[in-house]
Amino acid sequence: MDRLSYFKELLNKAPDNPMVHYSLAQEYYKVRDYENAIKHIESYLRLQEDEGAVYRLLAKCYEELGEFNKAMDVLEEGIKQALKYNHPSMAEEYRQWIEELRGMSF
Repeated sequence: MDRLSYFKELLNKAPDNPMVHYSLAQEYYKVRDYENAIKHIESYLRLQEDEGAVYRLLAKCYEELGEFNKAMDVLEEGIKQALKYNHPSMAEEYRQWIEELRGMSF
């Protein structure tokens, strides 16, 4: 059984487990199924507050889809969460990424 199938099976048993949604999002990202990755990240965030790291994966998905403005919005939220949980280097990484994305969006 591959990892994607494994986590789908786990989701059937524990649909409200945020880590299963997060793991599924990572697996979908690996196979470039960004829409499903986004869906599971959003489920994860509805179930659990994140310290900021999940916003990196969500922004990458939007960036891969060419949705740069959405990626920047996600990173802005990630900055808030990173600062709330005292992760200033993560916040700075996201700020720099936003600057790069500004040059790509139109």
